[in-house]
Amino acid sequence: MQLSVLTSITGLLVLGYILELLRRQQLREKYAAIWLAIGLLVAPLGFVPDLLDPVARALGVASGVSLVLFVGFVLVLLVSLHLSWETSRLEAETRTLAEDVALIRAHLVQQGGYPSTSPRTEDSGAIEAQVNS
Repeated sequence: MQLSVLTSITGLLVLGYILELLRRQQLREKYAAIWLAIGLLVAPLGFVPDLLDPVARALGVASGVSLVLFVGFVLVLLVSLHLSWETSRLEAETRTLAEDVALIRAHLVQQGGYPSTSPRTEDSGAIEAQVNS
């Protein structure tokens, strides 16, 4: 099997998997759009590998395959940077939400409105001590 055919089949399988994740709502649209765009660009290149040779020559790159490898490397770096940014943002949001929940819980404990059957009842004393300190 030629590498170009294997690349195209892999691209089509990845596109199918992304669509299945979208259908099951396990991948949000904002992330899927990036991968679908990459897959739609890469899959045809597997069937017609010489498609990028004129563009590569115009840019001074030896071949289209080298250009695809370079662009792929840059895309992986950008996706990794985006995911790091997203993780940092979500970590800050989670910390803020946890602090808000702790303050609300402490307020409910002080007001006597916190349910005594909660498994976290024993923790409420520690929370109240933290709030009072």
